[in-house]
Amino acid sequence: MGEIDDAIERADREAFTREPPKTLKGQIGYLIKQLGSAKAVAQELGVTADSVNRYRRGARKHARADVAAKLDNAVRQRWQPQVRKRRQKQAATSGGITVETRARFGYTAPVGTTDDGRFRRLTIHLPPAYAQRLFDARNTGASDQQMRGIIAEGFKEIYFQDGGGRATGLSDVTLNDIDYLDLDY
Repeated sequence: MGEIDDAIERADREAFTREPPKTLKGQIGYLIKQLGSAKAVAQELGVTADSVNRYRRGARKHARADVAAKLDNAVRQRWQPQVRKRRQKQAATSGGITVETRARFGYTAPVGTTDDGRFRRLTIHLPPAYAQRLFDARNTGASDQQMRGIIAEGFKEIYFQDGGGRATGLSDVTLNDIDYLDLDY
């Protein structure tokens, strides 16, 4: 996963209406329901099916640290899919998406102006159309670079060109060297 994908995942997790299971037994039980078998859960976690069954029965109270981290991540990725879809649909149809980042922005500008990239810390609210494009790109397996392009295009229109009111000669904006990037919708 890339930086944009991670940011979408973090924003989705903020929408949870209930906390996911915290106990080892509860997490294993949830994953077995989602994936259908102990064997599928074992494959996901990189352990044996016998280990998964021991966790489920309570014969093992604690998993290794690496397995516990994989387990927590697997549960959180599958937790409350309807809540995630509803929030994403709302962002894509009416709410839009807020992007907060510190990154190096480069751009192509007319001759006689500077086009040196520089770090900027920006918090910009992008319209619903950009949210829809970003979610569509993620759902179709777009690369992190393609999703950066969508965000950079939104920054170009909203921030750099102010909706067409300035910097009309600006033709291309790139988003490079991301320090951090957070999304909210």
